[in-house]
Amino acid sequence: MARSLLRGARPSAWSALVPVVALAAGLLFATSGSAAQGTDLRAGEVTQLSELIRERDAAVARQAQQLTQLEQRVQDLTEEAATIDGAVAEARAAGTAGEAAAGLSPVSGAGVVITLDDAPQRPDGSLPGGARPDDVVIHQSDVQAVVNAVWAAGAEGVAVMDQRLVSTSAVRCVGNTLLLQGRTYSPPFVVSAVVDSSALRGTLADSPQVAVFRQAVEAFGLTFEVRERPSVAVPAYDGGLTLQHASTG
Repeated sequence: MARSLLRGARPSAWSALVPVVALAAGLLFATSGSAAQGTDLRAGEVTQLSELIRERDAAVARQAQQLTQLEQRVQDLTEEAATIDGAVAEARAAGTAGEAAAGLSPVSGAGVVITLDDAPQRPDGSLPGGARPDDVVIHQSDVQAVVNAVWAAGAEGVAVMDQRLVSTSAVRCVGNTLLLQGRTYSPPFVVSAVVDSSALRGTLADSPQVAVFRQAVEAFGLTFEVRERPSVAVPAYDGGLTLQHASTG
């Protein structure tokens, strides 16, 4: 009834609106076609985000290449200055001597490779008896406990997922994703270290945090493997050296 009243009460107004609506629709179609240029506008946000990621990746790659070139240029200029300035030569020698301790040069030697991994998923997707979803994945505390034990054993160099650890490195996890020095990694997590293996086994055995992790390994099927290697290569640290936060406490 309402529609018949509307159509019957104001036929002249409706008739006037029809061409206006048609014109507006035509303009919208034309604008949409021009903006789309043959692409699907429904996927606009996803397409723009993917393109943005590609652009940022390309920009980071270019900047990394520029950084490498600039670092080489600085090194060349420093070496040139050191040949004519004794103070520069002395400072450069002191800096070179401290590179190993700072993790700025690669190290290699006998050591261990440690693997930490989530429990394998059961065919039916069920969890071990009494387990929660958090119980069957590797956590930040697990990785940190192992890394601390490696340092306590007197390691010359430590790397997690081929990323050299230095004094400013922080091992963080979100869920079971490892965040390390601006990069993300999924398990299995691999810790490589140039270290005395017998000393390491002692610190692993003495660590209360590692003991808690071992209990989860036994109860829920997590992976914790410590393999001795006659030769382990730990790369140099290649990240930023600017200290963001510090405290004396």
